[in-house]
Amino acid sequence: MKINVNAVWDGGVKGNGTLRAESLNTKIAIPTAKGGSGNGANPKEVLVSSVTTCYTAMLVFTLESRKLPVAELTVNSEANISDNEFKIIHYPHIVLSAGASEEQIQSAQRAMEAADKGCEVGNLLKKADVKIEIQGKVSSK
Repeated sequence: MKINVNAVWDGGVKGNGTLRAESLNTKIAIPTAKGGSGNGANPKEVLVSSVTTCYTAMLVFTLESRKLPVAELTVNSEANISDNEFKIIHYPHIVLSAGASEEQIQSAQRAMEAADKGCEVGNLLKKADVKIEIQGKVSSK
């Protein structure tokens, strides 16, 4: 697999740029805490967005391969970054169709962990000592 990403920057530290790939087009900037404009996504937001996208895609794939009756799916992610720790917590919420069986609910809960294990971006980050946790919820309509 080959991925091409292009960044174009204008205006020095207080400026901003554009990050583009085949299906991505977003503004980027240096955070105000670092003296930048803050007028765009900062590198850590882009990194956390990448792992959230990977996790969500793997979760969708896993749920579909298990033929679960998914009515809604959301994933919120939170990164806690300090000098001695980088931790990402995914908060998936899977809503199954009305009448979902207990077995289907249990399978959806297991799918959340399976998606974490299958996410290549998350696995790369784990090798760099980033901690990733899953705190999910499954419900039915």
